[in-house]
Amino acid sequence: MNEISKWPQPEAETQSVPARPPRRIWPWAAAVAVIALAGAAWFGFSHRGGSQVAEAAIPPAPVTVSKPLLRDVDTRIGFIGQFSAVDQVELRAQVGGTLTEIHFKDGQIVQKGDLLFVIDSQPYEIKLAQANAQLEAATSRLALAKSQLLRAQTLKRSDFGSAESVDQRTFDQGDAQAAIDDAKAQIRDVQFDIEHCRIYAPFTGRIGAHLPSVGSLIAGSRFASSPTTLLATLVSLDPIHLDFDMSESDFLTFSRQRAAVPGPQADQVDISLSDENQVTRHGTLEFVDNSMDRSSGTIHARALVSNPDFFLTPGQFARLRLAVAPPAPALLVPDAAVLLDQAQHVVMTVSPDGTVVPKTVETGDLRGGLRVIRSGLAPDDRVIIDGIVRAVPGGKVTPQDGAIGYNAAADQG
Repeated sequence: MNEISKWPQPEAETQSVPARPPRRIWPWAAAVAVIALAGAAWFGFSHRGGSQVAEAAIPPAPVTVSKPLLRDVDTRIGFIGQFSAVDQVELRAQVGGTLTEIHFKDGQIVQKGDLLFVIDSQPYEIKLAQANAQLEAATSRLALAKSQLLRAQTLKRSDFGSAESVDQRTFDQGDAQAAIDDAKAQIRDVQFDIEHCRIYAPFTGRIGAHLPSVGSLIAGSRFASSPTTLLATLVSLDPIHLDFDMSESDFLTFSRQRAAVPGPQADQVDISLSDENQVTRHGTLEFVDNSMDRSSGTIHARALVSNPDFFLTPGQFARLRLAVAPPAPALLVPDAAVLLDQAQHVVMTVSPDGTVVPKTVETGDLRGGLRVIRSGLAPDDRVIIDGIVRAVPGGKVTPQDGAIGYNAAADQG
């Protein structure tokens, strides 16, 4: 019999556990919901009221304002011009031969009369010796012809010679004289070739890179139709031209003003280079073309600019201003106070109640570091000249009085 069965087995539970009564949780849930709604209402009210209080506590942003500066300025038209050389030449040989010497460094300034290239002159010196020999021979024939003519004339007078003999000796004399003239012309021709074996600078300027090297065979000719070898280019630098184009409207304005106020002042040109913010050089208008370009509607003009330091180089661009009207009152504001809004220029002003009011303006050029306002602004407007980043159109600001300064040095260059 199994040992486990000997142990007494526990009696089965015959009594059931009494069931607990259900909990009532709805009063607590209702209380929590009421508290949550009250908290949310209080939070929303306090947040809204707090933000209004905070907004009311923050004062309007401070900005600096000033009335536009009123000053008499002349009307000028701005152009973009390009410098060009007054004199420019391609150095080409008039004689052919072997290039034996180069007497400059590429890009250096050469003076008028400086030796630049040397071409081997030995072949021309040989021709010169031949021409001198022909001259000597022709001179000897002429002496013989003169002696024979004198003898023939003597014999004819004594009736021992004929008239035909005299005519023949006269012809021989003329032929010998022509041979002498031909030999002299050949000598001058060869001397010309020898002289042009040495090429000199025709004027002072900057020379470019040499194209052929020493030892190259140079093709030279005195005639433009014949092929020649380009040796280098030379451009003058002082003075230098500044070329630009005027539109038809600018040209009409300029022409009327020039007729009303003639004189040197009407032809003065103010110049600033591409990396400069003010006028640094001046020039004189010396040429206006005689007809408008039908394709572009512009007329070509040119100013003459002094360049003693050789700083300006042909091909450089520059900004230039040409006065086209006498001085007249104009409003000026700092250039930083003029904002670009798409295709328009806007100036921020402040009304008497501190509201920011944008005004669309028409601008002109810079004068004394300030921007000329042609229209859209009144002399009594208060323009924001500092703190413009804090100004919002229609918003409130706290204006503080400032002043606009005129930099005469920037205007005069």
